[in-house]
Amino acid sequence: MRVGLFWRVFAVNAGFLALLAVLLLVTPVTISAPIALTEAAIVLVALALTLVANAILLRRTFRPLDRLVRRMASVDLVQPGQRLEVEHDDEVGRVVDAFNGMLARLEAERRESGRRVLAAQEAERVGIARDLHDEVGQALTGVLLQLGSIAVSTAQAEDELEQARDSVRSALDEVRRISRELRPEMLADLGLVSALTELTRTFGRAARVRVDTRLDHVLPRLAPETELALYRIAQESLTNVARHARASRVGVDLASDAASVVLVVRDNGAGFDGDRMGHGGLRGMRERAVLVGGALELREPDGGGVEVRVEVPARRNGDR
Repeated sequence: MRVGLFWRVFAVNAGFLALLAVLLLVTPVTISAPIALTEAAIVLVALALTLVANAILLRRTFRPLDRLVRRMASVDLVQPGQRLEVEHDDEVGRVVDAFNGMLARLEAERRESGRRVLAAQEAERVGIARDLHDEVGQALTGVLLQLGSIAVSTAQAEDELEQARDSVRSALDEVRRISRELRPEMLADLGLVSALTELTRTFGRAARVRVDTRLDHVLPRLAPETELALYRIAQESLTNVARHARASRVGVDLASDAASVVLVVRDNGAGFDGDRMGHGGLRGMRERAVLVGGALELREPDGGGVEVRVEVPARRNGDR
């Protein structure tokens, strides 16, 4: 049974006080008034030994509290697993263990609330995409047909009508593009590899950036929310490249083994220009990775640019 902190401190102090009492009782050591030099030396040495013993004991005992304070000041729930080792089964150890338990509960609650928020966002995206496709898209298609019929009967305004039709076609293409970005139907129908292939092809054409892809076509089983997280992270990474990087080349790699899948998006652009976590929705990308049990890493390679690397676990047999 481990002795508590109070009793350990008490035992050290009581032991030295008892030692002083024994010295006074069974030895010729005395304290006179006025005190002699040797007597003063004995008292000071005993006091110094008591202070040193207390300092050693308390330093070893309270060192975990120092680590606890530093961890509490720096903990980030976006990076789970930041636990402290419980070194002793005493009052301080129980405080550290309670802190670890609190972190575990906070991380679990944050994951659950994050999943609900992302599910609501995806449902809202699907609804907006459906409205764009069904309402706005059909309306623009109707206008395009009407312009075509007017052009047949009004030859004098043929040039103006052709320009109007081109504008409507452009608007219709834009609506379809937004709808695809909001609701990646290809992801649900054909899988992650096909969806990433189409995403990179569309991005390269729109941003006029060369995109090199290396996608592993044989992937382990992934949960639907994990595939969606990887797709959204790739989508956000490419959007950041188009908006901020001023890059001429982008690489998108998707590799896997039996236990995990790794997505890497790298560019040769300008790199970071400030707080990484506040740059281009990077914190949201990290949160998506954490919510599916993965980890996201950001770095600036030696050759310049930014590399986003996310690793997520594969679905185990028996997982739903």
